[in-house]
Amino acid sequence: MKLSLRHYGIIITGLTTALLHISLYSDFGYFDWIVLNGFGTIALLFAYFLPIPFFQSRHTLVSFALTGYIWLTIALWLLFGDKTFHFATTAAIGYYAKIAELTLVAFLWTDLSEAFEFEG
Repeated sequence: MKLSLRHYGIIITGLTTALLHISLYSDFGYFDWIVLNGFGTIALLFAYFLPIPFFQSRHTLVSFALTGYIWLTIALWLLFGDKTFHFATTAAIGYYAKIAELTLVAFLWTDLSEAFEFEG
């Protein structure tokens, strides 16, 4: 797979999302769902980009899985997350992560749109 600008956008926003979640380890520990979410995002990014034939033959499915995972993350934050915003607190990290996640979904959508243009 040759990487385009949008692929670099997926990598950067995906890693940003993951690292923001993992950065909360000191507050929650490894086995908190927020921290595990960061590791899940990294795993799906690996499945999306690494040249593993199993995942590359199902690239569209991996794209939908990553997009669904991000939407689930956003929905769970809306239901259970701390939505108070104080600039230098861990509660603010939720907002920063949501910005990165929405940007990631936009990059994934444009990548998927182009994939369907080539198939059609």
